[in-house]
Amino acid sequence: MGGEKDHEDIGLKVGLEIHQQLNTDKLFCGCPSEMVEDEGKTVLRNLRPTASELGEVDRAALMEAQKGLKFRYQAPERSTCLVELDEEPPSGPDQEALDVALTMALYMDANIMDEIQFMRKIVIDGSNTAGFQRTGLIAMNGSLEVNGKEIGIPTMCLEEDAARSIDEKDGEKVYRLDRLGIPLVEIATDPDMTSPEEAKEVAQTIGGLFRGTRKVKRGIGSIREDLNVSIEDGARVEMKGVQELNMLPEYVKKEVERQLSLLDIEEVLEERDAEVEDEIYDVTEEMEDSESGLIQSNIEKGKGVYALSLRGFSRQLRGEDNEPLLGPELAQYARKTGVAGIFHSDELPKYGITKEKVEDIEERLQIDEKDAFVLVTESEENAREALERVIERANMALKGVPEETRQAKPDGTSVFLRPLSGEARMYPETDISPEEIDQSRLERLEEELPERPDEKIERFQEEYDLNEQQSEQLFKKGYDVLFEKIVEKYGKASVVADTFLQTYPDLKKDGYEPGKVGEDKLLEIFRRLDSKEFAKEGISELLKEICEGRSVEEGIESAGLKTVDEGEIREKISEIVEDRIDFVKEREMGAVGPLMGVVMEDLKGKADGEKVSKILREEIQKRI
Repeated sequence: MGGEKDHEDIGLKVGLEIHQQLNTDKLFCGCPSEMVEDEGKTVLRNLRPTASELGEVDRAALMEAQKGLKFRYQAPERSTCLVELDEEPPSGPDQEALDVALTMALYMDANIMDEIQFMRKIVIDGSNTAGFQRTGLIAMNGSLEVNGKEIGIPTMCLEEDAARSIDEKDGEKVYRLDRLGIPLVEIATDPDMTSPEEAKEVAQTIGGLFRGTRKVKRGIGSIREDLNVSIEDGARVEMKGVQELNMLPEYVKKEVERQLSLLDIEEVLEERDAEVEDEIYDVTEEMEDSESGLIQSNIEKGKGVYALSLRGFSRQLRGEDNEPLLGPELAQYARKTGVAGIFHSDELPKYGITKEKVEDIEERLQIDEKDAFVLVTESEENAREALERVIERANMALKGVPEETRQAKPDGTSVFLRPLSGEARMYPETDISPEEIDQSRLERLEEELPERPDEKIERFQEEYDLNEQQSEQLFKKGYDVLFEKIVEKYGKASVVADTFLQTYPDLKKDGYEPGKVGEDKLLEIFRRLDSKEFAKEGISELLKEICEGRSVEEGIESAGLKTVDEGEIREKISEIVEDRIDFVKEREMGAVGPLMGVVMEDLKGKADGEKVSKILREEIQKRI
């Protein structure tokens, strides 16, 4: 894909769902909303789908149930109670969390509900012990202006976060309940964004509004973006769990590429009059003397090899240049039944399956070079279930791009997660009374409404003597609230801004993760800097030490950053000047610049640059 014009030409539309954790107590009990390392007591549960009030079972819930997983829940005493274990009715909602949600609705001029009625949303992937998530509609039909463009905000909800996934093996999934019940505000946008970068800008703006409340959690996992992406002739695809804001455009681009590829495949299949046959063949006999270790091992265990034909699908599972096409999509659907994966003809001969074996399978299925086939080696029941999923997905390929929910991966790609959820997953919560929202409450929140991003950026320039670019970057990168907290305590606005905007990126290039340095340690760094325990030039080295696991005090000691007194500075400078006296006499005051670097490198952050410059000038002046 090329520039923005290309995205407009293909009718790109992007919508966002932003989920922000709030820094309050849990939503439906009085437990603190904090993550802990304790496992606590454990319970084992099975979850099953239930019909909605209309008698329908949600298809996404049904697919999760078909996995047959058991769920083990760790309940650490410090951050969970009987509510999280679904052994006691919920209370609430937490009023502070509700105030934050209402504040965000006021920010966006949304129509706030007169009464908040919490609903149950069926979720049986194990992430909630009750088998549903509680969510309440707060407001509708808001809007947000970003770069002069109005972005629609159709819904805003207040809901509980899910349990934290810890492990999965042997048909059992382990969750920790410390995260379950942490309040989340969910903001959904209309699909008004028409480029990857615009989607990022909108997410940044919403994130900045959240931070302005000063009631939100920070760090990886505290804010998550779900993307809804579609193109002309494609379909709406939801991508769950985007956590890196800077990666958001990449996810959009990769999904556009995927949908365009699927549309190309549809066109080829249509030209070939392709079809997907329902018949599944037992080809164990043909594969008995296969050189594939996996197949031989499974046959010895009493399992078999099963195949289906895809007429007209040749080179559409994997391309002529070996690029993956439809093959990974088929495999992702198959794996939802628990099989390890599939073999398909576009990647064979390979994996110990020889050319002769490929020809044997083709002969058994009565297919030719225009056709493809898929193999699964498993027990007959499991293999047939997996191949039925492959048939389902292959039939979708005849129609182009299927609507589905996909899981975001760290590299910007995504994998099939489940079908798009339908309306059958929602029904009223009977354990929580409706919450009436009176006008006096809204008037109070309106008076306390934090400043908007554009106001904050302008104020940073005036109040802290930053330029426009610095102010915008502090906001866009999410450092604005922490910047101001540090500066309010210790001043040094330019040093704090440079730390976030210059030092942090430099450290990332060197392989460090300064974003994981917590707020408490940053405040301690600038407290010690303010106390002149080390010089500002040592901040980078100190952050490296902290990234490697040391405390601030240990880092100062380990990096040798303890400030030296003026006498030691003068002694060191005098020594350096004398060693280069010929250079000094030749350049006179022009030697200050070159020698400044030498002195600062020698002192390694033990002395303030301004003080060093002053003493260096004095020592050079003495000698000329």
